[in-house]
Amino acid sequence: MRKLHTFRLSHALLCFVPFFLAIIVVSSVTEKEILLQFKGNITNDPHNKLASWVLSGNPCEDYHGVFCNSAGFVDKIVLWNSSLGGVLSPALSGLKYLRVLTLFGNSFMGNIPNEYADIQTLWKINFSSNALSGSIPEFIGDLPSIRLLDLSRNGFTGEIPSALFKHCYKTKFVSLSHNILLGSIPESLANCLNLEGFDFSFNNLSGGIPLRICDIPRLDYLSLRSNALSGDVVQQLSTCQSLKLLDLGSNLFKGSAPFGVLGSSNLTYFNVSHNVFNGKIPEIATCSERMEYFDASWNELEGELPLSITNCRSLKVLELGYNRLSGSIPEVLGNLDRLLVIQLCNNSISGTIPKNLASIQLLQVLDLHNLSLVGDIPDDISNCMFLRELDVSGNALEGEIPQNLYNMTYLEILDLHKNQLNGSIPPDLGNLSKLQYLDLSQNSLSGLIPSSLGNLTKLTYFNLSSNKLSGTIPTAIQGYGSYAFIDNPFLCGAPLDKPCSANGNGTLTPTSKKPKALRVPAIIAIVAAAVILSGVCLVSIMNIRARRKKKADVTMVVESTPLGSTDSNVIIGKLVLFSKSLPSRYEDWESGTRALLGKECIIGVGSIGVVYKTTFEGGISIAVKKLETLGRIRNQDEFEQEIGRLGNIQHPNLVAFQGYYWSSTMKLMLSEFVPNGNLYDNLHGLHYPGPSTSRGNSELYWSRRFKIAMGTAKALAYLHHDCRPPILHLNIKSTNILLDEKYEAKLSDYGLNKLLPILDNHGLTKFHNAVGYVAPELVVVLCEYVRQLLESGFASDCLDRSLRDLVENELIQVMKLGLICTSELPSKRPSMAEVIQVLESIRNGLES
Repeated sequence: MRKLHTFRLSHALLCFVPFFLAIIVVSSVTEKEILLQFKGNITNDPHNKLASWVLSGNPCEDYHGVFCNSAGFVDKIVLWNSSLGGVLSPALSGLKYLRVLTLFGNSFMGNIPNEYADIQTLWKINFSSNALSGSIPEFIGDLPSIRLLDLSRNGFTGEIPSALFKHCYKTKFVSLSHNILLGSIPESLANCLNLEGFDFSFNNLSGGIPLRICDIPRLDYLSLRSNALSGDVVQQLSTCQSLKLLDLGSNLFKGSAPFGVLGSSNLTYFNVSHNVFNGKIPEIATCSERMEYFDASWNELEGELPLSITNCRSLKVLELGYNRLSGSIPEVLGNLDRLLVIQLCNNSISGTIPKNLASIQLLQVLDLHNLSLVGDIPDDISNCMFLRELDVSGNALEGEIPQNLYNMTYLEILDLHKNQLNGSIPPDLGNLSKLQYLDLSQNSLSGLIPSSLGNLTKLTYFNLSSNKLSGTIPTAIQGYGSYAFIDNPFLCGAPLDKPCSANGNGTLTPTSKKPKALRVPAIIAIVAAAVILSGVCLVSIMNIRARRKKKADVTMVVESTPLGSTDSNVIIGKLVLFSKSLPSRYEDWESGTRALLGKECIIGVGSIGVVYKTTFEGGISIAVKKLETLGRIRNQDEFEQEIGRLGNIQHPNLVAFQGYYWSSTMKLMLSEFVPNGNLYDNLHGLHYPGPSTSRGNSELYWSRRFKIAMGTAKALAYLHHDCRPPILHLNIKSTNILLDEKYEAKLSDYGLNKLLPILDNHGLTKFHNAVGYVAPELVVVLCEYVRQLLESGFASDCLDRSLRDLVENELIQVMKLGLICTSELPSKRPSMAEVIQVLESIRNGLES
């Protein structure tokens, strides 16, 4: 009887199996329909990221960016930097097992649907860098499992809801930066007892810092940069002992700065710049061994810089400029041998330049301008071989310019103006091949101008005015204009309106002798020369007119153009177009660039600004880079000179510049739009923190990768060998190699090194927007790893086995070329022309 019951029970369970299977099938179909509804709300998919989302496909296996759990339910949607446009579909609320929703780097508009309150399983929401707007939904505070919430770089307005932090016990990181949020920071933020970091920077927040903020025991990242926050902060932050990063820069905080947190054992980054902090910098009894970045510039700090600053042994950046500091520069600063930047400018500091600053061999920036320094410039300063900027202008320094400055071969800025320097200009300054800014004006320099200064082909600013220089101005530097040489009474020749006398200076030699009459042969020779000169001038004029006409054919200048205007803020500026294929009517530009004031057309963020895709009515698309930094460019003339010369550069593997726009409030660069994105995204595909996977573009098979390498090498060879003067990129990275519709390489951001942020160009800390370029001598570990694999016969361990049409021997030869190109000694590296020859021989050798 028991066996019979057992049989019947088993039979009953078996009868239910199809029912269970049916439930799973229905659920799967339902989730597929939900995903297709999400796709239906997408109005723009320029890279066909959702092409695999079709009715016949399996979401867990076929849908790009969709991942499922072991039971077959969707638990992750990861579609980042895909340029998707449209609105968020409420249908996603039907995905009851969804844990991760990552959509950053797209162009979604509208707000987050209230229906998402039903997705109680969500633990990661990342909608950063979209065009979302409206108030931040309060329902997010009711989601019980949120670990990460990132709504940064959108257009959210209103106040931060207090309810957002109602049930945040599991939340570890929140970013609401780069929005338009108002009001105060909610006190309820202190409810997030497991919070490790929050970033509310670049908003319009006001009020103070919540009193209980340090009750969060693991808080190590706090960024409130660029708001309108005010009040005292010492009491609020004095007990925050877990901080790694504290950024209060660009607010209205007053009173004493929170220097007490410098003793926190984990602190690496401390920024209280651009506030109204006052008082003295106290003695720093203890300082974190990891402390690297100290910025208290642009405040009202007084007193002397304490000697105990040397307790911060790992310091790389020290910025205390634009305060009211007094006393002298401490000699002990020379003991901080890891310093990269010393900025003490615009204070009341006096005394001399400490000689032992020269012992900081890695120093890259020494900015001591507008102090009250006396004495001479130490000769040993040339020991700082990696110095890029030396600015001691606006002091009372005496003596001669050190003769051995030529040792600082990386020097880009040398500003010694407005001192009392004497002697002659060292001829060896002409060996500083990377120099871009040279100002020796307002001194007492004498003697001839060295002709070697004509070797400084990268100079964009040059000034020798207001000295006691004499003689003829060398031909090679006359192009800098008269302003560079005025107020030197004994200088003569072009570009000054002062002819040189027989003795080679600007003084006329007196004579009482009557001029001799010219003889007939001399008169004939002069007439013949005049006729020849007239002919040459006529031909030259005709050539100039022809060139001007040709240039006019490809260049259009529209003065006083309201570009991207709004009802409340009209921007008047100058638009210059290098291409006749672009629209020339103002109406086209007004409609085409209107999106720049929104965020729906963002396609990327680079080292110098945000990049937008702008499409005109005729279907023409261009990339528009809205510059957020001008680097070392100081005015419109320098900008136009720098960008204008790029309009003549043409090569099939270079992104073509289409023009530029300048106004007092907006600077734009226009270039061709390259449709297939950058090499980095194509190589790496998806990549996000936490449990993740990686999918590169399957269309990037080996032969295409080889062509991309070849195209990039050709672009660099053209810049290095065919351009006059040569152009060095100085920002080579995979995100600057774009791919066209045929996956041909197009190198971008060339010739823009002067626009790079000054600090970023030094690669200072991980908290900066790093430029991304790494010199070959700094990748030794990776090179050695690959070299060891090659020498031990395991080179195949480096290969991407997912590559189609992989030719192993060819790839290994390219790897060997890469090792040669990254030789630690620059002299052993091949030129780009030689690289092209080697690549051609590799390909031809294997095809023969």
